[in-house]
Amino acid sequence: MTRRPAPLRPDLAAIAAWIPNESSVLDLGCGDGSLLAWLKHEKGCRGIGVEIDDAKLLACTKNGVDVIQQNLEDGLALFGDASFDAVVQLETLQMVMHTQAMLRELKRVGRESIVSFPNFGFWTNRLSIAMGRMPVTRALPYEWYDTPNLRFATLTDVRTLARANGFMIRDRFGLRDGHVVRFLPNLFGRVAVFRLVTQDAP
Repeated sequence: MTRRPAPLRPDLAAIAAWIPNESSVLDLGCGDGSLLAWLKHEKGCRGIGVEIDDAKLLACTKNGVDVIQQNLEDGLALFGDASFDAVVQLETLQMVMHTQAMLRELKRVGRESIVSFPNFGFWTNRLSIAMGRMPVTRALPYEWYDTPNLRFATLTDVRTLARANGFMIRDRFGLRDGHVVRFLPNLFGRVAVFRLVTQDAP
């Protein structure tokens, strides 16, 4: 008997609410597989994760999640067009070299995409830059010289990029300390979250 997964963090719960019951889900950079395990148990979803870290792969297996070990920089050639109802990429989009190519792959393999990333437009980041220093925050916890993040963007930047690549923005919000921020999310959200669909989607 499959054990019941732990309750989701509030931020993951807000994202999981977008995913319909019995959907097929691809989670890129899935970590320990918590989101996929919850979706499988609570919503009857079918899912697969992509992860590169050995310890996280083991955690996925313990959570009963199917996972492939792969570097996201290698693309998604393993998956056919429109293979999934939803593709999820949480806080790893800023770590890939070819961000625009990654977005196009999300669009190719999924009917909709949910992406999140540290929001460089968050007010404390703006203040830090105004004072002459790169920010170090909960969402961006690294010094400029040792960060795994290759790209820094604001909510507005990614909105523009998504539209330029044929996405329609179905919804978006900010996250701060696990809570959803809908009032001025580009200013008050540490993390930005987008729900994207192709422009010709129903």
